[in-house]
Order: sequence, then structure tokens, then C-alpha cells
Amino acid sequence: MPDTDTPTNSSQVSEVLVWDIEGVPPADTGSTILWRAFATEALLECISIPQLIEENSDALRARYLAWIYELGEIVIDGKRLVDHLELRPGFSYWWMTLIAEKCNFAKSPLITDAIRFFAFDDWVRQAPDITSVTLVSANTPLHESFKCWCELKKIKFESQFIITTSEHKSLLRLTFDRLPDLIQGGIALLKYLIERWPLRGVGLDKWRQASGRTTFISYFFNLLPQAAQAGQFESQYWASLPQALDETGVNSSWLHIFVKNPVVPDAKSAAKLIQRFNGSRESRQAHVVLDSFLSTMAVVSSVRDFGKLCRLGRIKLVTVLQSRSLTDPRAESALWPLLKEDWNRSFFGVGAMRNLLMLNLFERALASLPKQCNGVYLQENQGWEFAMIHAWRVAGHGKLIGFPHSTVRFWDLRYFSDQRSYRKNKLAIPMPNLIAVSGESVLNAYLECGYPAEDLVEVEATRYLHLDKVDNKQLFSTPVSGDLSKLLILGDYLPSNTSLQMHLLREIADDLSSIELTVKPHPACPIVVADYPELKFELTEQSLSDLLGDFDIVYTSNVTSAAVDAYSAGLTVVSVLDPNTLNLSPLRGVAGVRFVSSAEMLSDALLEAYSQSGDVYERVDYFNVDSSLPRWQALLTE
Repeated sequence: MPDTDTPTNSSQVSEVLVWDIEGVPPADTGSTILWRAFATEALLECISIPQLIEENSDALRARYLAWIYELGEIVIDGKRLVDHLELRPGFSYWWMTLIAEKCNFAKSPLITDAIRFFAFDDWVRQAPDITSVTLVSANTPLHESFKCWCELKKIKFESQFIITTSEHKSLLRLTFDRLPDLIQGGIALLKYLIERWPLRGVGLDKWRQASGRTTFISYFFNLLPQAAQAGQFESQYWASLPQALDETGVNSSWLHIFVKNPVVPDAKSAAKLIQRFNGSRESRQAHVVLDSFLSTMAVVSSVRDFGKLCRLGRIKLVTVLQSRSLTDPRAESALWPLLKEDWNRSFFGVGAMRNLLMLNLFERALASLPKQCNGVYLQENQGWEFAMIHAWRVAGHGKLIGFPHSTVRFWDLRYFSDQRSYRKNKLAIPMPNLIAVSGESVLNAYLECGYPAEDLVEVEATRYLHLDKVDNKQLFSTPVSGDLSKLLILGDYLPSNTSLQMHLLREIADDLSSIELTVKPHPACPIVVADYPELKFELTEQSLSDLLGDFDIVYTSNVTSAAVDAYSAGLTVVSVLDPNTLNLSPLRGVAGVRFVSSAEMLSDALLEAYSQSGDVYERVDYFNVDSSLPRWQALLTE
């Protein structure tokens, strides 16, 4: 974590400048708040909001989760919001909204601004003499929230809106974005049906006649190319688990959600592959995709639900939520502008239509399946999962198990809810019977946020079974290198994260002259050597498992899960923090992992590692990686 000394208290504050753009703020202001930057040596007198978030993360996360829970419990005309949104008996659409989903790193980036606002509000409580706030930002919803907050606090507000260059969009995309949400939803539905109609009915006979009593709900994605070409189902999500069940005589059914990818680029390819999977004589598996259940009636039902949802979203509910921002004295009430877009997308646009179609398809898919003893699904707490849980229960199936297939990061808010959410009351959040956690780290993440301990069970991390073959070393803060020091740089799938990584390296290029640099870009984000003339490095496309044994230190973004592979293999991990986002590293809080936020900190971290100074840390087993899968076998064959 950053180790800059950030002031957190001031009894002399009167004028506050909130700086939310690139560049250095003016020096002739009162107290300066860096909204999305860490305080460097030149800006030590500034207040860094990202630093305050790092220092008070537990309280800030809990505050956000409590706020979202309380939104759902707001009483309007004698009924809670979750009650107004009861779309099916016992199921509230609230749990499918983007607001309840809380996907802060991909779908709802303004959540980060809400967390920052809470940190700012906490700082203000220690600086009670504020008379004015000036916001310099290109973020329109943030300006609206600050204006509302200042009115509630009776503080003068000055808005300095900065116009930035918008991202390039095609004329077709710009035209679509300007259409009313309802028309966008209708166009999106039509496009979806045209693309997916070839999947209608594929695999249904085998699905309806399935003799197995265990069903997996997964993505038709991350398939191994060579196996797919041979007509065999092998997925990186599940590794050898399907084959292990086959070998022990367990029949299984597989309901896939089709995602376009290089192995299966379109619906026709997906249909052919499903048929090949089902035609294998050796397999004990029955495969379908969710779109196999498309029908005229499913579409009509979805459109009917969409009309009902639009009425609910427009009439009364949003008016009450907006009015709260004018009367509730808490800072939370001022943040409706940061949620407004997510509300509209959840009720009126493309997202709403997709949600409702998935609800109707899951109802048909699970109602037509013979009664199951076990169900297992990839748990990311996306909106469709709650619709699936409801449909599973209505169909009368047995035990349902959620499986978080990757890391559970502290600031990935999808995985966490306010503890009050877990009460078994009317229209409560749909929960599986069990969550299968893949190691002590994931287990602790759930327990620390108040998830019922009796509903957690440990299994093997199927996506990380390759670590079972790694010669695990003791994790030192200092490596044991040869004559030439070597550094492995793992690029990120987001260009902005990779750019930040390389930018910091460029700034300390002189300090790297005696270090051999090897860069492994993410497949979705290539790196061009010519773009970094100051740096001497080699590019590699080798698999990560083959590379790890040749290095002692790895440098990553704060998002990539590849950092866990490196850590688990015994390497020292140095990870860069991006002040534009929350710390989404899966290794946040793990002893021995170095987080840096500036070129100076990166240079110091590498110097300390290569000079063999610092403390020694015992490596913690992040995942359960027994390739024989004893925990999974026991769970699914009880």
C-alpha cells in the first residue's frame, strides 16, 4: 500500500478544492482534495482520497453495502421497494438490478465515486469549518451529487465542469445511444433473437430425458480448443471435474450460457458443438445452452414482463428515491445521481430486456429438467444468477451450490452484501444452499463479511489445479537470483492498467539497466516494443505455468488474477495501484506483497527485493489444488 503521509485532519479548513482531473492542482487554494490520485512528494499537503480509502477500507465498504441494503428496504406507500418489484411470487426484480448487483469494476464504474464520496464525507467531519467547496471534474453525476450534498450541509458550491474528448464511436452507435431506452431494448431483443435463433431446440431431447441427478450451470466459454475440435467437453472453469464424474459413474446435465469467443464464434458453431458433445458415446453428460429454450411464448412473456417493469420503474419509485436526496441529511441521500443511470439501464433499456429474457428462459429450462439432487453454478453474483436460483426452487430441485470459480477480491462488491441481507425473510436475496469455496482465502473473505458459516463448504479450485504441479517455494520478500536479475512483467487485459504499468517502468528506466525484463502481454491487450524506446525488454507468449519457474519477482497490475499464480508459485509480487479505481488486487492484504503507486515506490520495492533485504514471509496456501478432487467428489456423491 502507499506509504505517503496523507493528512486526514484540519481544524483550519475553510475553502476546499476537489481535483478530479489529470494534472497538478493550483497551489493558491485552501485545502486540496485529490479525488483520484495518490499524493506524491510534490503534493504532500494534499488530501488523497484513494489513500483515505486504503486506510479506512473496512468501514467504507460496510457503509456502501449498508446503503444498498437500506435502499431496497425503503418504504413507499406502505410497501418496501423490494415488495413493489415482486415480479414473480416470492421473487423481487430488485436482485437483478445493477444497483443490487454492485459490479463496480465493469458495469457500474460510478460506484467508485460513491465510495470516494463516503471517504470525503468522513474527512469533512474532522474539518467542521468548511465554508465552500469547488469541484473541478468532467463527471456530470459527480457535480450533481456535490451540489446536493453542499445544499444539505449549507455549504457554498462552485462547479467547474471540464469538457474532455469523448471516446470515438461509430455513427451507428451514436444514433443507437440517442434513441429512447424502450426502443433500444426492443432493438436489442430483435438483434438477440436473430443471432441466437439457430440454437432453439438444440439438445432438448437429451436434456429432458437426462438420467443424471447433478446439473451444472456454466458459460459456454473458456473451452479448450483441441478438445472442442475432437467433440469433447473440456472447460478451463471445471478442469478435470467433468471427466472425474464420468469415471465414477455420475451422470450430469450441463446448462451453458453462450458467450461469443474464438472457439465458438457464433450460434451455429455452438449448436454443432452441443450436438457433438451429446453424440459422444463415452460421455455421461447431457448438454444444452440457455438459448435452446427460445420460443415465441418465451419472447411474449419477456415483453410482457418488460412492460410491467417499465411501469414500476417510471411511476412512483424513482420519484420517491429522487426526493430522498432533497430531504435526508445523510451523505448517502446526495448520491442518487451516481445511481440514476444504473436504475434506468436496469428498468428501461437493453439490460432490462436481457434480464427478463434470461428469467423466462431459466424458468422453462429448469421446469423441463427431471428432478435433480444437486445443482452447481459459477457464482459471480450477476443478476441472472438470482433469477436462476428462483427458477431452480420453483421447479422443485434439490441442493443448489454456488461456486466462486476465481479469486474473491476485497473490493469486488458483487460478492458481498450487508449482513442483514442474509436473513431468511420475505423476498430476501435468493441464496444457494451452499457456497463451495476454493480455499482458506475465499472462505475468510465470506466469513469476514458475515456470510453464514454453516452455508460454506471447501472444495478444490478447479481453475488453478495446475498449481498442484508447481514446486512451491517459501515466499521470501527477497529472491535468490543468479548473476543477472530478472523481472517478469504480466500485462493486464485493460489497456489503461497495462499503460500505467509500463509508464512507471519507463520513469525508472535508468534503475533497470542491470535487470533483464520479460513482458507477457494479456492476449486481449498487445504491447508494442517500439512504443517504449526507453526500456529494453523481450516479449513472450509462453504459458504462465511454464514461465514462473524462471523468475523470482513478478510485476503486475492490481486487477489480474495471474498475480495469484505467481504468489502461489513462491514468487515475490510487486503490484501497481491505479488511483482511478479501487484496489482490486486478489492479493490485497497478503503479507509480503508490495503495492506501489508511483515510480519512486516501484524503484524502492524492486531495490529492496533485489538487494535481499526485508522480512521473510511464509507462503500461504491460497487455493485447495489437489488434482484428485476429493472434496468435489465427496460433495457431489453424498
